[in-house]
Amino acid sequence: MRTTLLLFFALFLFGCKSTKDAIVNAPVVEERMLDTLSVTAPKKGSDGEHTLPVFNASATRTMDLIHTSLDLSFDWTKQHVMGKAELTLKPYFYDTDIVELDAVGFIIHDISWNGQKLKYDYDQKDLTIQLGRTISRDNLIKLKIDYTARPEENPQGGSAAITSDKGLFFIDPLGTDPSKPTQIWTQGETENNSRWFPTIDKPNERCSQEIKITIEDKYATLSNGRLVSSKKNGNGTRTDHWSQEKPHAPYLFMLGIGEFAVVKDSWKGMDLMYYVEPEYEADAKMIFNHTAEMLTFFSDMLDYPYPWDKYAQLIAKDFVSGAMENTGAVIFGDFCQRTTKQLVDSDNDYIVAHEMFHHWFGDLVTCENWANLTMNEGFANYSEYLWFEHKYGSNRADSHRDNELGGYLGSLQRGGAHPLIHYGYDDKEQMFDAHSYNKGGLVLHMLRGLVGDDAFFASLNKYLTDNEYSDVEADELRLAFEDITGKDLIWFFDQWYFSAGHPQLEVDFKHDGSALSIDVKQNQDADKYPAIFQLPTTVAIYDKSGKASFHDITINQRKQSFSIPYSGDYAWASIDAYDNMLAEITTNLSAEQYGYQLKQSPNFRDKFAALNNLGEDAAANDLYASVLPNGYHRIIARAMSKLPADEKYRSLAETVVKNHKHSNARTSAINYLAGLTPNAANSAGIISQMKGIIKNDPSYRPANAALSYINKLDPAEGIKLTETLKDNKEGAFKATIADIYMSSGDKKYVPILLDDLEETRAVEFYFASQKLLPFLKEQDTDAKLRAAQIYLDQSNHDGPPFVKFVAKAAAEELNTSLGDEVSDEIKNKFAEIIGGFVMPE
Repeated sequence: MRTTLLLFFALFLFGCKSTKDAIVNAPVVEERMLDTLSVTAPKKGSDGEHTLPVFNASATRTMDLIHTSLDLSFDWTKQHVMGKAELTLKPYFYDTDIVELDAVGFIIHDISWNGQKLKYDYDQKDLTIQLGRTISRDNLIKLKIDYTARPEENPQGGSAAITSDKGLFFIDPLGTDPSKPTQIWTQGETENNSRWFPTIDKPNERCSQEIKITIEDKYATLSNGRLVSSKKNGNGTRTDHWSQEKPHAPYLFMLGIGEFAVVKDSWKGMDLMYYVEPEYEADAKMIFNHTAEMLTFFSDMLDYPYPWDKYAQLIAKDFVSGAMENTGAVIFGDFCQRTTKQLVDSDNDYIVAHEMFHHWFGDLVTCENWANLTMNEGFANYSEYLWFEHKYGSNRADSHRDNELGGYLGSLQRGGAHPLIHYGYDDKEQMFDAHSYNKGGLVLHMLRGLVGDDAFFASLNKYLTDNEYSDVEADELRLAFEDITGKDLIWFFDQWYFSAGHPQLEVDFKHDGSALSIDVKQNQDADKYPAIFQLPTTVAIYDKSGKASFHDITINQRKQSFSIPYSGDYAWASIDAYDNMLAEITTNLSAEQYGYQLKQSPNFRDKFAALNNLGEDAAANDLYASVLPNGYHRIIARAMSKLPADEKYRSLAETVVKNHKHSNARTSAINYLAGLTPNAANSAGIISQMKGIIKNDPSYRPANAALSYINKLDPAEGIKLTETLKDNKEGAFKATIADIYMSSGDKKYVPILLDDLEETRAVEFYFASQKLLPFLKEQDTDAKLRAAQIYLDQSNHDGPPFVKFVAKAAAEELNTSLGDEVSDEIKNKFAEIIGGFVMPE
């Protein structure tokens, strides 16, 4: 699963900021190995009594679920699922006379075995069936269960990562909302598929499946496996029969139903299928444009061919997470559904790679419990890096890894550190965090650097081959690496998987003409985290011509000194030459040395850190200017943000606008030019040039920057252009037009701005709300009342919990801005609105 919107949003809000002399190096992953975790040693509780630590173990397996067969139809009005399930099971080891299943909120009509009705106990969550006799593990039984599932009527919950636990969702079931399609889709992770079919809803269970779906003939369907048959029933309905022969975990079962455009492709004779809303049919192959290439890349890299029957990708309306790796049938949120031109600015590569890699790490080999979730998610996150590195090169890969590290470090400011393998969680949903995802991927990058590429991928192959179609914990990964490399890696897994935190290093370099001395201190809190991290690393020493020498060292003391003979023309040094280490690192590099680092390091993160640590003097400005012509777009954007507004840099910025391939670089250059003092003599020429960009640039980002620039030069022309751009079908200029309307000061635009806010959802709502709120606080009472009602209505939509908090905070700020002179009637209306917010727990 990729909790894209929510994790990204959290990381955006709380990601840590670089300090002036801090270089943040590659992240680490924490996991706790079972053979090193004491679950019996007592500890003292708050009352002084000894207690066992919390230990969330894997589910005990009493029955082995072999096959699940479902026959389903739907009541759209009641939002019910009418199901007939046939479950094939046998005792896992011990003899038993009962079967215990998960089934949440069902009406049970009948349960039978071999035509005989069975007795059962049911508390609306746990279904315990009496078999009437004891059976052994040699006995295979087939239970038939006739039931109605009512996911909409069950108590509702959710988390930051997966905002609803209904399991199965009816979207606009009666077709009353013109802004939404009518759909049914499912979201089973963590243990929510038992809200629409009876099963053993645990990640260490797995079975084959077949699902027959009877639905109105106008709807397309999708499920796991192959479409065996599609039969019209003569009454306006159709029954589609999907079959998944290879076993997988119950949380990976899925349904997708709706009036989708289904665009088909193939890869090595296997079906590829893209389900999108009909208006995006022409864009479907661009939305998922590298699917086939990724399947080849990952299959070859792992030396393990993609193991499932097909690869389908479906975009769901109002999806409750970023995306979900259902076996062979991935679901994405509709933020992925964009036009070809919109995708120029922001492709879907990272999330497509993430969900695809799960088909090896998560679907083929599945974490045995949620404490080991990083065995799914850490790998999926690291696949994003691997793909970017392969397809686009190291700059994009390392820029992405830098963001992942920032997300992990930012999460520590909010919730503190815990081991990657975290048996002591309070709620399994808490495992969907920046440890399991971000840190998990970053630690795999460290492991790759430690053993080397050949050994890393050979070890992954062994791990997959040894554990295919089974559940795993972190020790099995360690054993695969040890078997391939011949190395004892307990120290690595203990340190990064089973301990919390990461090292904080203070590094001082000093060159005396004949040797480089390096003093290293580990400053992490020794009461919370390991006092000493063992860190094999490579020191790079650069001379002023850019030539580097490399020296392997191991940091393994709280305070430690190294001396490396070096008589060259010393320029600067790095404690982590290949940028593999997970650590927060502060150094004593001077401004001159950071300049050499910017010019000489091959690593994106070294260059970016140098930019952040350079000042505002003439020498620094020359360095910023030096990266503009051919730099990586994120480097260019940062350099331009630090350049002073000076006409002598105009030509460099104009060259970037004209020649750079990346839209972010062109956008940064246009924004820089807009910051220069306007010259009336050339305003007309600039406006003409910017109009050309609006019309012809393949990306919307530079076009929006050009519109803002025009408005700055000539507000009347800016307003005029909004009339031609406001109806853009993709809403591509909406945010910039809102800025222009607000800057005009004309009250006639207030209703238009409020109309747009009313139609905005999720993350877009957050940004629109924050942009509009200061403006709305200056408007009249009627506008404030309408805005507050919009905030209340927004909080009642399905969506991320942060929307509710943002909406309520905005309504309260509008209330505060009213002043004392308003009437009691207005005060009461605001009190009623604010009292109407129902906040998540």
